[in-house]
Amino acid sequence: MPENKDQTLQQEFNRWAAEGEGEKMQRHHLDITEKAIRQMELRPGERVLDLGCGSGWATRMLARLVSDGPEGFGQVVGLDISDEMIRQARAESKDFENILYVWGSAEKIPWEENFFDKVLSVESFYYYPDQDRALNELFRVMAPRGRMFILINLYKDNPYSLQWADKLKVPVHVRSKDEYIELLQAHAFENIEAVQVSDDTPTPGDYVTKSFRSLDDLKAFKRVGALLLMASKPDLRTPAAGYTIY
Repeated sequence: MPENKDQTLQQEFNRWAAEGEGEKMQRHHLDITEKAIRQMELRPGERVLDLGCGSGWATRMLARLVSDGPEGFGQVVGLDISDEMIRQARAESKDFENILYVWGSAEKIPWEENFFDKVLSVESFYYYPDQDRALNELFRVMAPRGRMFILINLYKDNPYSLQWADKLKVPVHVRSKDEYIELLQAHAFENIEAVQVSDDTPTPGDYVTKSFRSLDDLKAFKRVGALLLMASKPDLRTPAAGYTIY
């Protein structure tokens, strides 16, 4: 069960859910998320974790790509700390047989070891209070040679993103691309790549932004783009815990 700092996150994300932030996330992050998913090279039959799934809009995209195929019936698990987001995701995914939504924390993922072929996280990783612990958990639940994709809009190399960092009501991590690479290396991930993904969605000239000082800054923010971190787990199996996870 989420507790302490996780409870603060859960409360804030529940408020966002009530205010329709899931729809806003999809609208504002669809372009860069589609580009990240293309990098994942998903195949039917693969098992995928959508970490910080929110209302499940990206989860459903993933589920369509890994559904029935020669390698079997692919499965996507959506995990989020907000129980309200999970309720919304389940309500909007009733037509999908290969999605399971789970309420829980990235710092204690309620899943077995060596399971997921691919992991996607869209715009949530910088919120996690203990990123080291979250990476330990991702390493544990990923299959040998599994591949991880972390997409984030808030990082030092996009200075325009720093304009809205202070507007967030919960603490966040703000790292550079190089700092994230060092962090992944410290957790034994391999084949690490970090690329910037521009947002090519047109910005109307009359668009009103509350997050940036000007419309030009918003356009520059989208042009510099999000940071996509990609890394692999080595070809080894994480020892099973001394207890069963149900």
